Amino acid sequence: MATLSVCQAPCGGFSFDYCRRNVLLEAELAKLERSVPAARKTGTTICGVVYKDGVVLGADTRATEGMVVADKNCSKIHYISPNIYCCGAGTAADTEMTTQIISSNLELHSLSTGRLPRVATANRMLKQMLFRYQGYIGAALVLGGVDCLGPHLYSIYPHGSTDKLPYVTMGSGSLAAMAVFEDRYKPDMEEEEAKQLVRDAIAAGIFNDLGSGSNIDVCVITKGKVDYLRPHDEPNKKGTRPTELEARPEAGSYRYKQGTTGILTKAVTPLDLEVVEETVQTMDTS
Repeated sequence: MATLSVCQAPCGGFSFDYCRRNVLLEAELAKLERSVPAARKTGTTICGVVYKDGVVLGADTRATEGMVVADKNCSKIHYISPNIYCCGAGTAADTEMTTQIISSNLELHSLSTGRLPRVATANRMLKQMLFRYQGYIGAALVLGGVDCLGPHLYSIYPHGSTDKLPYVTMGSGSLAAMAVFEDRYKPDMEEEEAKQLVRDAIAAGIFNDLGSGSNIDVCVITKGKVDYLRPHDEPNKKGTRPTELEARPEAGSYRYKQGTTGILTKAVTPLDLEVVEETVQTMDTS
């Protein structure tokens, strides 16, 4: 019987075994009056593109804690090595610690070999570390750099799978950013054109996703040079409240003259209180 099952050719189509398993697990947890853990959502827009002479990485700067904006100017482009940088989406602590660990290991590797590390080496280290933890490290990464073989760009998912593509987006605003890339990307772009494309892609994520916002950071990596622009652009500049003297007629004022709102009733209740004098002395504890 075992031989027959092993030699049997796999049937085509999608397997729903895990779906049935999840339904059974949810039913058992419901009997115990417990709920299934909720999936974590990445509130970020990060992207990267390969152009003629190198790689351009971009990220927004909003860090969220549930529905609260925890940090308006968070740095999401992390240093890996002098020729490699990495954008992180997901759990902020996981992205920072993961990139720092791999950066340390790559520095040791560079010292032992006497040369700059390759981007494929950083990609292999990152994907092996994330796969080892089976997705419990919530780090979705966009890895970019230039080595002896030219510019490279990778997307790395929390479970350890990777893609090598000419342009990538990740995070909750990735769909809006990908729409910009799909529409305007072309091979062998110039640097300014690539920077503008990345800027517009991140801006699309900022204006179409509540988890993304604030400023746009850009990192341009070429052979022997890194240009980290922080911030590269501020699409959401904070407005200022107009004062009573500086208020424009069309903007209005936050102050109103006394008597603008009518008083319907007015009652004054006198309080019969006795004033008591009170003094505070320092206790001697010596």
